Amino acid sequence: MHKITRSGWVEVVTGSMFSGKTEELLRRLRRAEIAGQDVAAFTPAIDDRFGETTIGSHEGRQWDAQVIENEGAGVWDLEDHLNGEQVVAIDEANFFTEELVDVCEKLAGDGRRVIVSGTDITFRGEPFTPLPELMATAEYVDKLRAICTVCGEPATRNQRLVDGRPAHVDDPTIVVGAEESYEARCRNCHTLRTG
Repeated sequence: MHKITRSGWVEVVTGSMFSGKTEELLRRLRRAEIAGQDVAAFTPAIDDRFGETTIGSHEGRQWDAQVIENEGAGVWDLEDHLNGEQVVAIDEANFFTEELVDVCEKLAGDGRRVIVSGTDITFRGEPFTPLPELMATAEYVDKLRAICTVCGEPATRNQRLVDGRPAHVDDPTIVVGAEESYEARCRNCHTLRTG
């Protein structure tokens, strides 16, 4: 991607868990850094799986990041942490409120390249706000797929497990976890407990 005008833009990298979203975000940040562009990276306060001030991938790659409160108007604090950086990265967008959409629009309107990653679907198989809105307003969207842990087909769903069993449909939407709590599943292998 290259800048052909003076305007900024929004890129969204989305897909199920274990599809390589954060890995792709980190790849884009490394390329921006190689190109001599100043980068600012942000992560939600709720996600400390790889350290409180780190964006980390399941492959072990990391990038230093500033922590932003994920609830309420905390995402607007992101602008206060910028020092002229033209590339702004936001990981785990699914943990932020709908206000993230407006923040990304403002940053892009200020001429910045905004790269956002996050899962677009809840463990129930429903749209995970604010990703659908970000995908609709972004200039670029890449939807990645993992491999279903049951059948080996392309996986687009997040299977939450509780004590090795599928989560109940009424369980909370946000539960931070990794391999101990989630698997990638295809549509046919994804299940929920209802009883």
